[in-house]
Amino acid sequence: MAVLTLDHLEGHLWKAADILRGATDAEIAGVLHRRRAWLFEQTRSMADRMAKSNAVRRFVSGAKIPYRGRLMRLWVEPCDDTLVSVAYRNGFLVGCPRSLSPASHDDLIESALRLWLRKRLRQDVADLVRRHGEPNGLKPKGVRIKDQKHVWGSCGIDRIVTLNWQLVFAPRTVLEYAVVHELSHLRHRNHDRPFWGQVATILPDWETRKAWLDQNEHFLTLRRVEPT
Repeated sequence: MAVLTLDHLEGHLWKAADILRGATDAEIAGVLHRRRAWLFEQTRSMADRMAKSNAVRRFVSGAKIPYRGRLMRLWVEPCDDTLVSVAYRNGFLVGCPRSLSPASHDDLIESALRLWLRKRLRQDVADLVRRHGEPNGLKPKGVRIKDQKHVWGSCGIDRIVTLNWQLVFAPRTVLEYAVVHELSHLRHRNHDRPFWGQVATILPDWETRKAWLDQNEHFLTLRRVEPT
């Protein structure tokens, strides 16, 4: 499952550069001229996606943190502990030690939130693999949660399923689709008719879930921007 990022666009440009290596200036100009509409559209599309992505300026009470397809409120309260703590009760409750320097609050709270989100995704994925894997004869050798730039998930020939940690920002139904998608690759390596048939036997409404993922990939990020 691929995700479009700025790195994707750069990758296309580097590939084009390799192909054009040794070409004359006129030939390069001709290619750029023919592809100018595509380049403009891709650049505009990436700018739109970045503008719509979830940006947090400060990790303070009232900030909105994406989680399972929704933006959830963050509450930060001082505490006497030595480490930043994170809990979830219809929103994120963060305990911030009084002993910490105020200048370090944003970095430490962001780090604690990311760690909590990764752990929660790992638990959710483990639950979904148990529910849909073995009952359908799709048992992976292992499951990994990683920070992947270009894909939402992958399934290696070693039968290791890898999922992008940022799927924690998607609705649980969409995460379920991503898990089933990769589990189905244990039996069908390609995206052919038997593969999609396998997905459909487990999730009859997989197309709706896939469409959400395709249309809302800009939502699946937690991007920190410096206050202006």
